[in-house]
Amino acid sequence: MHWQTRRFLLDLSRPRVMGIVNVTPDSFSDGGRHDDSRAAIAHCEHLVAEGADILDIGGESTRPGAPRVDADSEWARIADVLAAAVTLGVPVSVDTYKPEVMRRALEAGADIINDVQALQAPGALAAVAGSGAGVCLMHMRGEPASMMELAVYGDVVAEVADFLARRARAARDSGIPAGCIALDPGYGFAKTAEHNLRLLAGQQRLAELGYPLLVGWSRKRTLGDLTGRPVDQRVAASLAAALRAVSAGASVIRVHDVPATVDALKVWAAVDAATIPPTVQKEDAR
Repeated sequence: MHWQTRRFLLDLSRPRVMGIVNVTPDSFSDGGRHDDSRAAIAHCEHLVAEGADILDIGGESTRPGAPRVDADSEWARIADVLAAAVTLGVPVSVDTYKPEVMRRALEAGADIINDVQALQAPGALAAVAGSGAGVCLMHMRGEPASMMELAVYGDVVAEVADFLARRARAARDSGIPAGCIALDPGYGFAKTAEHNLRLLAGQQRLAELGYPLLVGWSRKRTLGDLTGRPVDQRVAASLAAALRAVSAGASVIRVHDVPATVDALKVWAAVDAATIPPTVQKEDAR
């Protein structure tokens, strides 16, 4: 399977790591750490050096209860960061649900639009169609400020699968090629911990829709509920969830902790291929 982005055709024969770049003061995990352009650009460079295959730049927090940010303010946060990121040799995604920001990002060279609202905003489909950009369509209900009030499902796997299939069809009908589309189950968005776990257990059903799956479990609240760990101590739990997602068909893993995820996936791939590097064999024999 491949994912066509604007400048890159991503080979998904191995899982790819998407590094998170939050240029925000209030994101749930790292808000304020990279909320000026210089720090965010340095973070982009650091993530690529650590092995990130994709960068995902966001200028508005979508954590539960997060306030809205107007398009001009969102763009002002990310414009300089995007301009630098597109020179680093990897696909660059912009995380936004606003058509105006999408258009500006595409004009500035973005390769992917990653939309938590699955291009449902008026004008969003038209903003991306014809650009050649990749798109990620995520499942969420309502707005970040109110989404947890809508976390009611009869069959969360079936309902998420139905929504994503309909949004993929709408994207294709608007002129976005099927090969440019990836889907995101939206773990943590309008879903309780129980919903998230049921969705992960049934994620293979989403993979069967025929599009690459991009998933984000990194440091999320459900992992804190399960382990009792604060947000900055959830690396091990994030890796466990990421590997479980890969085993159920995920092709792209969106993470804060790039080096740990890259290492975990290397081990996973080695075991999956039933091969052990000769250097490891020699070390183990000592």
